[in-house]
Amino acid sequence: MIHGPYDPAMDGERVALSAALVVFGATGDLAARKLYPALAALAGRRALPHRLALVGVARTEMDDEDLRERVRKAIFDAVKTPEEMAAFEALDICVRYVAGDADDPTTYERLSEVLDECDQRHGTAGNRLYYLSTIPQLFPAIVGGVGSAGLAEEPPGTFRRLVIEKPFGHDLHSATELNKVLHAVFAENQIFRIDHYLAKETVQNILALRFANSIFEPLWNRRYIDHVEITVAEQLGVEHRGTFYEQAGALRDIVQNHVLQVLSLVAMEPPASFAADPVRDEKVKVLRSVRPLDPNEMTRVVVRGQYGPGEIDGERVRGYRDEDGVASDSNTETYLALRLEIDNWRWSDVPFLIRTGKRLSSRVTEVALHYKRVPFLPLPRTAIDSVEPNITVLRIQPEEGIEVSFAAKVPGSPFRVRTVPLDFSYRGFTEQSPEAYERVLFDALAGDATLFIREDEVDQAWRIVQPLINAFDAGTLPLHLYPAGTWGPDESNALFDDPKDQWRKP
Repeated sequence: MIHGPYDPAMDGERVALSAALVVFGATGDLAARKLYPALAALAGRRALPHRLALVGVARTEMDDEDLRERVRKAIFDAVKTPEEMAAFEALDICVRYVAGDADDPTTYERLSEVLDECDQRHGTAGNRLYYLSTIPQLFPAIVGGVGSAGLAEEPPGTFRRLVIEKPFGHDLHSATELNKVLHAVFAENQIFRIDHYLAKETVQNILALRFANSIFEPLWNRRYIDHVEITVAEQLGVEHRGTFYEQAGALRDIVQNHVLQVLSLVAMEPPASFAADPVRDEKVKVLRSVRPLDPNEMTRVVVRGQYGPGEIDGERVRGYRDEDGVASDSNTETYLALRLEIDNWRWSDVPFLIRTGKRLSSRVTEVALHYKRVPFLPLPRTAIDSVEPNITVLRIQPEEGIEVSFAAKVPGSPFRVRTVPLDFSYRGFTEQSPEAYERVLFDALAGDATLFIREDEVDQAWRIVQPLINAFDAGTLPLHLYPAGTWGPDESNALFDDPKDQWRKP
């Protein structure tokens, strides 16, 4: 983690070198909302190199000063403290702008000239970090233009890295083709594929919880755990993203990337070290061990849903098919629940139950490990108020923390037992957690790929969900409607082995 005061040259063994940060799509919404404020926050933590150039590339006709004003405004609108703005201004970052189309070779000729000027006048030392903050359709053209201009080649003692946003393809075939495009220009160790969920504090804390505590790791297996629930729930609907969501749905938007990344961290074996490749090696092993979904069993292990009109926090909201950009007869899922099995020694016969959805009862992302029931409880039924199996809950958002439930005696003379929670919240730390994009930018500048997605991870994730895509396209899975403000279709409870089991309600 990056906590100030800070030596900008070092973070443990990581070094943030001087570089030119090239943002393709520099005038877009993502750059304004996430990237520029992240730079200011890193400056406030003294976590940026002294020599940093920000080079924006976009179609809009404007000059260097116009981009500088856009950056200032974005930071002013988002910064949490005046110190962040002051620290960013004090760095005197060189801001340059290149106007041009993604498929125009002259755009990259001009970019090459500007980058050379940054090296000569601002000391960026030939290092380049290319950030693709554009629509995915432009990825191939930008990568090809960078390659044709020779901007991906690494002279000795320099780095050239590519940071690419999700979605990474829309199915297995398109992801494979995109990787071919990238590898025609960049080596795999130059490519940093983002999943910003991995930069969240509690997601990273899964590794610390498991491997730094002897009270958890011995129980983290099939002998003690009955099942695992992974929930990514949102109260919001699709808002202004209806057109995008019609093409993505819950499967592509959340499950293929965020959920499977969290699953791999929860289920992985201890890595040889916490360096990038040992951690990612273990994650890939988990994804390879996920049992392929059988098309003949799909209706038993998958539940699709779509929200209809309902009530959220006392306010009536419209259904998905009434949202802007959504077809009136849309068959796109806004809710998906599925049961996955991991065929390895640690997790054999332990179901991983996944659910994600929009317009659900509350906004929460969490992992809940449900332990097996005690084999025998030597107490009369009258002495038990409410004793449920133990649960360890890893809360990822919005209230980051960890909760462990256990049985305890109720105070008083009669011997009565009740389940009680033991709760840890990140609010207990005085240090402020960096936002996800702060971590993404710093790690990319430092060359730490631990929290980025490797090619084989992408391939395995798409292989897991491709049978679902095929079934959705074939129309073989029913779409269950659920009222907004609920926890989704009741049919999803059928994924449990025990008919008495229900999804945990956070």
